[in-house]
Amino acid sequence: MAGPAGESARADRSIESVLETARGERIEAIDLKFVDLPGRWHHLTLPAGRLDETLFRDGIAFDGGSVPGYGSEKKSDMALIPDPATAMLDPFWPRPTLSLICDVFLGDGRHFASDPRGIAERAEAFLRESGIADTASMSPEFEFYIFDAVRYRTEVHTSSYTIDAEEGEWGSGRIGSPGTRLPLKGGYHALPPRDRLYRLRDEMVRVIEQCGIPVKYHHHEGGGPGQSEIEILFHPLLEAGDATMNVKYIVRMIAERAGRTATFMPKPLFNAAGNGMHIHQHLFRDGAPLFWDENGWAGLSELALHYIGGLLHHAPALLGLTNPSTNSYKRLVPGFEAPVLLIYGLANRSAAIRIPERADTPETKRIEFRPPDPTCNIYLALAGMLMAGLDGIRRKIDPRERKFGPYDENIMELSESKRGRLKTLPLSLTEALDALERDHDFLLEGGVFDEATISTWVALKRAEALDVRNRPHPREIALYYDV
Repeated sequence: MAGPAGESARADRSIESVLETARGERIEAIDLKFVDLPGRWHHLTLPAGRLDETLFRDGIAFDGGSVPGYGSEKKSDMALIPDPATAMLDPFWPRPTLSLICDVFLGDGRHFASDPRGIAERAEAFLRESGIADTASMSPEFEFYIFDAVRYRTEVHTSSYTIDAEEGEWGSGRIGSPGTRLPLKGGYHALPPRDRLYRLRDEMVRVIEQCGIPVKYHHHEGGGPGQSEIEILFHPLLEAGDATMNVKYIVRMIAERAGRTATFMPKPLFNAAGNGMHIHQHLFRDGAPLFWDENGWAGLSELALHYIGGLLHHAPALLGLTNPSTNSYKRLVPGFEAPVLLIYGLANRSAAIRIPERADTPETKRIEFRPPDPTCNIYLALAGMLMAGLDGIRRKIDPRERKFGPYDENIMELSESKRGRLKTLPLSLTEALDALERDHDFLLEGGVFDEATISTWVALKRAEALDVRNRPHPREIALYYDV
């Protein structure tokens, strides 16, 4: 798997080696996975006898007309072509099953322009063609909640939800309660027995590593009842996308197997910390790190600062890709270590871009973009961030001249007058989508994204925003019923 410089063993996984693995493991089924535009996986399963070189060349036909975000093409006849580099033994199927992630092609042999994985592939190709770098190395952090039960209703006359978590303080009055519940905002690095999820997380990590994804660490997160974090090591951009899809799948399946439920929803609990997906990233060329300069501020090169400038300049539009749910903006509020301002700083967790202080060698020097959350389509989010950073490098966007920082203090400790002069992130999904419609030319460079995909994406997300906006909220009944 990828190290800091983006070296990978996946490139050595040839079609022949996949066929040998299938024979050696006595595979009985082939599961083909592909991602829709919003970012959810779909799958198609074949008998093992269908696995041959023809499958990797011609793929298997399917109807893309019913796949969210795919219906914009006039022709819905499509084909799934598996990438042999993604071959993995699926740990959850009762029969030996080989999982393969696929690219999506049209019936005439063209790569489907709105295939999210194809967009990530084109972003990597654009990076290489730019001559700036040849590898974008990425590492997402995974924050999620594990609950015991979730019930909800959204009908014309009622709207409600109930969440139950073994660790929740709200269960302390039950007979037999152990008295070791976790308060809101009080779960960070909690130790057993207060951390009642460590065995479950440890099983998740075991399976993640079994599937070839190296893990940095795992721990109980600070949100309180049920919140956990798993962080993986660095991968080249496309591999980071594939690893993200696999990690989310494994986390959900392990929780399901244990009779629980895992959610990556940004803000499932009121007044508790939300689930982000901070993305660590840096660039390399011929194995050499490009973000390092021992004489630069915080050890950053001018190229790295211009990358930061591009990210922050395009951040309002980027949030239309990296934070694409109405719930995303319930997380991006002050007081929960979630960024709300367009700034950068050294070891500053209130900033949109944090420079990790202990990443102090050429190979580890990196930046952390903190706004993203797990409702994003990871392939679009990673590609979008890379394109914004590259635009900053090409245009030499200096974040210092734009008053983006650096800010090393906790921004919430600044006076209101100073804080008021800082630019903010979008406050709603609609605001982020407006920004994306105004500012997306940087995404079109090199044909990485296209206008049709962005239009389809915005239309899908505006429909979600309208769906939520049009519904009365239970809190509104409490506030306004007797006016």
